[in-house]
Amino acid sequence: MHAHEILQIILFFGLGIALTPIVGRYMAKVFKGERTFLHPILAPVERFVYRVTRTDPNHEMTWLHYLAGVCIMTVVGAVSLFGILMTQQWLPLNPQGLPNLSWHLAFNTAWSFTCNADWQSYSGEGVMSYFSQTVGLSVHQFLSGAAGIAVLAAVGRALKRASVKSIGNFWADLTRCLLYIVIPLSILWSIPLAWQGCPQTWKAYPAAHLVEAYTTQVPKTDDKGNAVNGADGKPVMVDARVDTQLIPVGPVASFEACKQIFTNGGGWYGVNSAHPLENPTPLANFLEMLAIIVIPMAQVYMFGLMIGNKKHAWTIFAVMLSLFVLSFIVAWWAESQPNPVTAPFHPNLEGKETRFGVMNSTLWGAACTAIDNGSVNSMHDSWMPLAGLMPMWNILVGEIFFGGVGCGMYCMMFHILIAVFIAGLMIGRTPEYLGKKLGAWEATWAVVGVLGPNAACLIPTAMSCMIPSVISGTLGNNGPHGLSEILYAYGEAANNNGSAFAGLNANVPWHDVALGIAIIIGRFAPIAAALAIVGRLASKKTVEASVGTLPTHGWTFGLTLTGVIVIVAALTFFPAICLGPLVEHGLMLAGRTF
Repeated sequence: MHAHEILQIILFFGLGIALTPIVGRYMAKVFKGERTFLHPILAPVERFVYRVTRTDPNHEMTWLHYLAGVCIMTVVGAVSLFGILMTQQWLPLNPQGLPNLSWHLAFNTAWSFTCNADWQSYSGEGVMSYFSQTVGLSVHQFLSGAAGIAVLAAVGRALKRASVKSIGNFWADLTRCLLYIVIPLSILWSIPLAWQGCPQTWKAYPAAHLVEAYTTQVPKTDDKGNAVNGADGKPVMVDARVDTQLIPVGPVASFEACKQIFTNGGGWYGVNSAHPLENPTPLANFLEMLAIIVIPMAQVYMFGLMIGNKKHAWTIFAVMLSLFVLSFIVAWWAESQPNPVTAPFHPNLEGKETRFGVMNSTLWGAACTAIDNGSVNSMHDSWMPLAGLMPMWNILVGEIFFGGVGCGMYCMMFHILIAVFIAGLMIGRTPEYLGKKLGAWEATWAVVGVLGPNAACLIPTAMSCMIPSVISGTLGNNGPHGLSEILYAYGEAANNNGSAFAGLNANVPWHDVALGIAIIIGRFAPIAAALAIVGRLASKKTVEASVGTLPTHGWTFGLTLTGVIVIVAALTFFPAICLGPLVEHGLMLAGRTF
């Protein structure tokens, strides 16, 4: 443990906490329709958008109509993105002449980016054209993030209301979020990243001359460029001298900024932020990590302002922060221990960026999974078993330790309602939340919001383990580590994270389709559940608090909420975790690796 590492941790969490009320207050103003410092510039643009799209921002929607708006935007986006990926070789901005994607990879990628998961079964620099990366993927990084925050705004607005059926206008919330929050912050963050060395260009990949040329074997081709086969039917191999290498570039800085700030996580390059052009310097690394937590932390404060109860919001914030920090501490401790199989080699730098070291790798890994970001600057597949368990735990819990933009907070609401419901039953009173009585409707939808993604994770994980071709052809490791690779992949898909253990070859029809379906369920089940709950609560009358009302702030409620989170996740996933990282840890101590 070094002094500069401690200082960096203090700066990371300190700046995140300090920016929380500033950014959260600004976001609340945007969704309340109040004037901000950007209104003189952007208000005319907002009015123009409404006029062109024929949207009346004052027209309020029921929760079903609001949900329909989210679904329409996502489905149209997924279909259009699927079309782009299936035709990219004929579209502009493809200087490398990259071919179209396979149907199953296009299906997976289209739903992944429109649902804010940004899972990647490909390496962007070798598969995606500039058009696909920017007009296709990047556009949906903006839209999917804005849609999540818009849903949270509707949730907060509805919880404040009483005896009404409307919760706001999705198209107005989406427009305001894009204009006043998503686009300005993305521009702001892209400037220092470009300054630090992230490429920002539309030119073709430049060729760099190698310091040491080398010879390799390549398939022989005829005059038309077709492969020449030998008598055995296999390609004839010939020697070729290699003295240059293409350097993949593109508008990386702008892509990276939106990816980090609005919890997308999909990298321009295959190795994501472990690539030196996507994450060029220690300062860029810190700025990208900080970008992960700014909006997710601020959204909790925004929620408190919208419901008119900041004490409740700060209690939720404290629970989220405590569990987030705990996961980081455990991961950092585990990665700081020598591996008995490879001792005395230490520290454990396999799979990590040596420029940043173990602490930065584990801090990023904890942040990107607690926050539902999905980006990585190291390969989790190479972490020690208990260290790898922490990102997996953050994901399986539902990524509610601040979580993704919008979804982290409204998914936490499910656990809050369960905690309130259990506490109310224990004291023999009708459960109440923010002055509204809870009934079977709210409890049922809260359970759907929690268990829907869990089922979308565990069922395809079990099915994948029963298909011999999937086991033999896609796993990077056998035994408990192989199970961890599969469980992690479907856990991140069902919770819309996008990161990976990096040992699973997911670009096969089974995984692409199954992961895509898990992503769809993980996106829409919580949104539908959250809107159904607040739509019903908005129609109820507010009741005055009494001496028997359970306070939703303070240590008592915070500890109760923490217990519910841990117990629900443990009951659901403990058997799978035992068969994966916990067994692997025990076998590692006995000298076995996988």
